[in-house]
Amino acid sequence: MHKRTKIKVAIFVLAVGMACMFAAVVTDHWAVLSPRVDKVNETCEAAHFGLWRLCKKYIYIGPENYVQGGGCGPISLPGEENCTYFKHFTPGQDAEIFDYKTQKADKRRDYLLKPAGMFYAFAGLCAFISVEVMRQSVKRMIESEDTIWIEYHYAWSFACACSAFVLLFLSGLALLVLSMPQMPRNPWETCMDAEPEQME
Repeated sequence: MHKRTKIKVAIFVLAVGMACMFAAVVTDHWAVLSPRVDKVNETCEAAHFGLWRLCKKYIYIGPENYVQGGGCGPISLPGEENCTYFKHFTPGQDAEIFDYKTQKADKRRDYLLKPAGMFYAFAGLCAFISVEVMRQSVKRMIESEDTIWIEYHYAWSFACACSAFVLLFLSGLALLVLSMPQMPRNPWETCMDAEPEQME
């Protein structure tokens, strides 16, 4: 496979990773929280949240949805929903917050690959940090004695963030590898003496 083809594949994977990260950041389905439901024919309060806001949903649990000792939901059931943004993103507003073609052209392109690779690998690490902070926050909330939430699961926004971490980090590393000089074909050559790989 030619170097240019490898770069195109890496850029395509990067684009998918960026799309996954964008979807994760702008949506609020990272985690879904649910209280215990002890009686049928009553309304319960479930919640889902992301990086920016918390949405509470009041769901009526009828006989067809009731499970003895189960939680409120699923969150896809119809109900009144109320969303509020976290205070640290909306200062001064009411919001919820959790307590806890040439050779020259080819050289220029190669020169840009290295900073681009470092940038996207770092973006992947930032996505990983976001995922881990969210995971620890949910765990701490559930283990709190003051919480009403007893059940939780991670939703599709969280899966997008995890996919973005893998795709961005690996593609960033791939661009870094592709930006390195070609390995010498003969043992008496150095990397600088080796002929540059053609980008066809």
